[in-house]
Amino acid sequence: MPEMVEEVRAPGPEARPELDDAGASPELPDVVFDVQRLSVLYGSFRAVRDISLRVHEHEITAFIGPSGCGKTTMLRCFNRLNDLVEGARVEGRLEYHGVDLYDPRVNVTEVRRRIGMVFQKPNPFPKSIYDNVAYGPRITGLRKGLDDVVERALRGAALWDEVKDRLKASGLSLSGGQQQRLCIARAIATEPEVLLMDEPCSALDPIATTRIEDLMQEIKDQYTIVIVTHNMQQAARVSDRTAFFTTEVGASGEARTGVLVESDVTERIFSNPSDERTENYVTGRFG
Repeated sequence: MPEMVEEVRAPGPEARPELDDAGASPELPDVVFDVQRLSVLYGSFRAVRDISLRVHEHEITAFIGPSGCGKTTMLRCFNRLNDLVEGARVEGRLEYHGVDLYDPRVNVTEVRRRIGMVFQKPNPFPKSIYDNVAYGPRITGLRKGLDDVVERALRGAALWDEVKDRLKASGLSLSGGQQQRLCIARAIATEPEVLLMDEPCSALDPIATTRIEDLMQEIKDQYTIVIVTHNMQQAARVSDRTAFFTTEVGASGEARTGVLVESDVTERIFSNPSDERTENYVTGRFG
């Protein structure tokens, strides 16, 4: 497995964190992400404050909460997409298998290969179906065996049987639900461990939404999935754990900022949450 942390010249083996089986916490071997008092700021605006939660291996974790509470901002921290936003900075600690993702020695390209992203609106490239899926492997240097990689990814996204006879057709010729599954195939073609999904069904009809939800259940034994959704019924249907976010006004009267109210197994969040704010949200009293 290639290193996620770049070579640095420093004395002692402890100077460079490793990313292998020994890098995970022996007490919690199934923890993929360990978030510790994480805050995200855009300039002087604090978008989320003091977030602490854990994401577990081979589970679907759902982020729910009202608009503007920082769900997507938090999701984008997991593969450092906020780095692309001018003025954005992260405080606190976010560990991936025990490695600090924001350590300056971390190879961000490798982070995004291991931690794939599927966006809210299907965004196929204006290329053929085949080239959409082959894009990631090609830019990582793969030249041989691309046909097998493309077929495996399309099968993994439950799309192969629908497109195997028209791989040269444009990805934009597919239906909305097929386009989203093509984007999932594109994400898994580089063999990530984690899939981040930012409201992947919000632009889809109910039938396509069901296909995506069924797909998530089918592939969670291969991937760790984190999903942002405004659809509480969807979170209840597909996720193993749920994190509820809301907004609060800062102590100094500053603009509203996102906070994590609680994170727990999904059944408990929806049936017996520990915080009244969660109960009010999931029962529809606000939000």
